[in-house]
Amino acid sequence: MAYTTINKPSEYFNTKLYTGNGSSGNAQTGIGFQPDWVWIKDRGQVAGHQIFDSVRGATKRIQSNSAGAEVTNDGVSSFDSDGFTLGANSSCNENSQNFVAWNWLGGGTGVSNTQGDITSTVSANTTSGFSIVSYTGTGANATVGHGLSATPKMIILKDRNGTNQWGVYNANIGATKYLLLETTGGAGTASTLWNNTEPTSSVFTVGTTTTTNGSGLNYIAYCFAEKKGYSKFGSYVGNGNADGTFVYTGFKPAWIMVKRTSTAGENWNIRDNKRSPINPANNNLPANDSRAEEPYYATDLLSNGFKIRTLEGGHNTNGGTYIYMAFAENPLVGTNGVPATAR
Repeated sequence: MAYTTINKPSEYFNTKLYTGNGSSGNAQTGIGFQPDWVWIKDRGQVAGHQIFDSVRGATKRIQSNSAGAEVTNDGVSSFDSDGFTLGANSSCNENSQNFVAWNWLGGGTGVSNTQGDITSTVSANTTSGFSIVSYTGTGANATVGHGLSATPKMIILKDRNGTNQWGVYNANIGATKYLLLETTGGAGTASTLWNNTEPTSSVFTVGTTTTTNGSGLNYIAYCFAEKKGYSKFGSYVGNGNADGTFVYTGFKPAWIMVKRTSTAGENWNIRDNKRSPINPANNNLPANDSRAEEPYYATDLLSNGFKIRTLEGGHNTNGGTYIYMAFAENPLVGTNGVPATAR
């Protein structure tokens, strides 16, 4: 039996819970690596999601719940060897507020990639299947190198300059369709986002729309290839029952995001094992919304996947189709032979 090469998923993805103090220099440690993508949300009040990465630079922020342009603030002032340091900005460090930070390991500040029609700057971790890609649009159908040496199953990208929407590619709906991260919309159909062309092991294709490739606009893309025992980018069909669908991932999830694609009106729902350390994992933060954390229906994070415990439309409408992205806490059985356990 072949096992994953990632025996310790927390070396590539880790969730950090912390309390703000309102002062610059608030260092968050214990993550286990120097993160290249940090996604922060205030848990206790209405506040936007805060997304930073090492390619754009620590102080450059975009928001998953907004189509707004990139801004500069000191929410995250530096990426450090075992975490990151916060500035005084209240969006990431309001005194006495509780926050969550989701952290991914990439490949550092990025290098030039000329595999596509458009030269990109890429921070890639080929072991974990994650890359951060920066490029400038041309307005014409083109390819962009992603640096993964494996075909992406999920791409999430944003125009940094203006108010163009987030574009999302997912292999389960294909390159003729798209999703928008900051909305509750279902899957739409258009050739102008991905030029009806599936990604390859070296490039992804962008079309002519300003969502993915406006002339002279600067873009940032987060690309994910599936790695057995560490990440999964799949789909499932709801059964409309409180004893809901079980989704096999092959590992104990540390983080999942679920989105209904078959109709509009449902959120991008995020759960993790730190905010909900025991089942059911009720504590939800939708990526497309600024709302505070809330106990929003039930999901069990199990040793080999997750099980929906609700018939609510954002997770389990009968016959509804859903996509998800998931990262592991533990592989089902690692190379050291230690099995994952249910919670």
